Amino acid sequence: MKVLLINGSPHAKGCTYTALSIAAKELNKNGVDTEIIQVGAKPIVGCIGCGACAKLGKCQFDSDPVNETAAKCAEADGIIIGTPVHYAASSGAIKSFTDRLFYSAGSKLTYKPGAVVASCRRGGASAALDQMSKYFTINQMPVVSSNYWNMVHGNTPEEVMRDAEGVQTMRLLGRNMAWLVKAIDAAKQSGINHPDPEPKEKTNFIR
Repeated sequence: MKVLLINGSPHAKGCTYTALSIAAKELNKNGVDTEIIQVGAKPIVGCIGCGACAKLGKCQFDSDPVNETAAKCAEADGIIIGTPVHYAASSGAIKSFTDRLFYSAGSKLTYKPGAVVASCRRGGASAALDQMSKYFTINQMPVVSSNYWNMVHGNTPEEVMRDAEGVQTMRLLGRNMAWLVKAIDAAKQSGINHPDPEPKEKTNFIR
């Protein structure tokens, strides 16, 4: 079993990475493999709504890690998306990344557990968590929680490690994710599969 952790910060070893690393360590302790993927400091192309991914089976833009990550999602058992807080919201990079990942490869994550981690200096984390969790709830993914909202506070990795409650939250998040991916795997082994999907009913407010 394996869980992907996405670092949506431009800082490879910053506060968001520190939070994800705590969860990853707990996953590893519980027998689940992990891989941390950094979105990076280079620009991430935003989704332009072209619909090419429906024909190509992948996003038409290949200049960033979206398609590479999408391929890994097919083999993963769960995903944790980490973001720093920028202006009381997720980073622009992780928003663009996740838009394209879910448009082009959301089916590879359906029914798999997901969680969001937010890292902030002071405030705005709950807004970022709410924003990013919506990718999971529209994609029939169980959302993994901890004993508090999945956030850490600090302006440096060292300060994050001094956030005792945040560190515990990340540790329990990793433990809960490990439990859930194992429970889903055990269900599959005993013949209990995910619910049958239905064709999507799409309406708008003028018809």
